[in-house]
Amino acid sequence: MVLRDLILDTIRTLWSHKLRTFLTMFGIAWGIISITLMVAAGEGLRVGQERVASNFGKDIMIVFAGRTSMQAGGVRAGRAVHWDDTDYASVQQEALACRYVLPELGTEKPVRSLYNSGTISVVGSLPPFAEIRTIPIAQGRFYNWDDQAEGRRVAVLGSDTKSQLFATHPPLGETIHIGDFPYTVIGVMKAKDQDSSYDGFDVRKVFIPFSAMLRDFPNKPPALPHSIDRLLVTPKSLEDHDKEAASIWDTVEDTKAFRTMTDSMKYFLGAVGLVSLFLGGIGVMNVMLVAVKERTREIGVRKAVGASARVILRQFFIETLIVVFLSGGVGLGIAYGLTALVDLLPMPMYFAGLLPTWQSAVLSFALLGTVALCSALYPARRAANVDPIVALRYEPGG
Repeated sequence: MVLRDLILDTIRTLWSHKLRTFLTMFGIAWGIISITLMVAAGEGLRVGQERVASNFGKDIMIVFAGRTSMQAGGVRAGRAVHWDDTDYASVQQEALACRYVLPELGTEKPVRSLYNSGTISVVGSLPPFAEIRTIPIAQGRFYNWDDQAEGRRVAVLGSDTKSQLFATHPPLGETIHIGDFPYTVIGVMKAKDQDSSYDGFDVRKVFIPFSAMLRDFPNKPPALPHSIDRLLVTPKSLEDHDKEAASIWDTVEDTKAFRTMTDSMKYFLGAVGLVSLFLGGIGVMNVMLVAVKERTREIGVRKAVGASARVILRQFFIETLIVVFLSGGVGLGIAYGLTALVDLLPMPMYFAGLLPTWQSAVLSFALLGTVALCSALYPARRAANVDPIVALRYEPGG
């Protein structure tokens, strides 16, 4: 029997047992759909968490001033620690492993435009602040090193701040008054999701150069006039283990913790999908075992007319491959179609949608294919080795 005739004969056999074929294909397709959707949900959660975390900042450590909790350098415990406006340069010089070392100074100030006013958080830092704190620009630009060097009174508005001060009016080039000082709007940031902050959400702020901030809005007593609120690096002058003196918000560790948590959830959902996969595999196995048992007489007829055990096994093998690949393809198509439809819907902040991975598709395909092949070929091998006379005498249900 040539391969073409064998395939056509296999298709006719499958078509003559439509219910059995449908049940087998449904078990395989259901298992693949289950694990694909489960893993896609876990991956969507992981990506969503990472996206929101990256909107706060990219691999930064925020170091706050505090009080020492132990004696160090001959000075008693309980001493207040302050960062001044020159510490960042010293840290940058010593901390060669750090790409950026930035000061940050912020305060609440009355801000007004020609159209509206309000009390808004004003933040001053250096130009790389936009990169490491993820301040995307929708209009105009962020302040640059020339603005910093010359202490220019220029401002970048958060998206909510722009809506509050200007509504639908174009803000670029307009003048706003921060306190008593006029500032020119040079940029507006894009709206972004942000799940954490230490001094308010970025979309509700005004960003100005650090030099202008120090000149126009220095810290007020009891803080020192040249002090700043925080550094975005680990300070060089204190013992690493004195966490009370300089509390550190380490977004690198936070990202690792988020990844561990979301990976665990993805693996858990994948395990749930695997359970569904194996349940589908058991269903496939039962259907295939029954199918082989019912066809024992057919196998006897084929052997009686001269078919070898190898030909019989080959037919079962091709039949199973057709069922597995066809139902697997249908299952993957349905799963990917469902993920595409779900992704058209608006997603919550922490969820990026259903994101299927090729690894889950290959795994489910391989496992279910293996179960189907084993459940079909092992009984078929036993049946093919039975004496034709015994096989011809076999009565289904007997």
